Amino acid sequence: MIDSQSIKADAGVGSDSRGLDGGKLINGRKRHVVVDTLGLLLAVMVTAADMGDRAAAQVLLTQVTAAHHLLALVWADGGYTGSLVAYCLAALALVLAIVKRSDDMRGFVVLPKRWIVERFFAHLMRSRRLVRDFERSIASAEAMVYWSMTMLMTRRVARPRPSRA
Repeated sequence: MIDSQSIKADAGVGSDSRGLDGGKLINGRKRHVVVDTLGLLLAVMVTAADMGDRAAAQVLLTQVTAAHHLLALVWADGGYTGSLVAYCLAALALVLAIVKRSDDMRGFVVLPKRWIVERFFAHLMRSRRLVRDFERSIASAEAMVYWSMTMLMTRRVARPRPSRA
């Protein structure tokens, strides 16, 4: 699954690495993430918030397919439609499946497969340093996401398993 999250930037974040997300009216940065079906992080890329999802996804999916050779299918929301679908199929041999919301749906509805990446963002928001972007450099902001995911994964591994009777 691929998705992005716009977050507000602290005053210490330089103007060269921040932007205005016109859709959400957030002045800050945007985290573009790719997670697996368990909600575990495969890759993250932090950009200025004014960078489009399709442009960032093209770079991020190229990095992910280079690192994870068995990846064949990626789910995305409606913001990733257009030429990105054809690019993924032709250049990366990757199927980009768009999970669309039906026109007859009213209010909040959980979309299939999309809840996995939204749960990942909820895990990130439980980390105090990731609620707002305090990092001066983009590399440091990406490292904080990896650090938060490392803590989540170690908690899952260390969790006691129910005994089988």
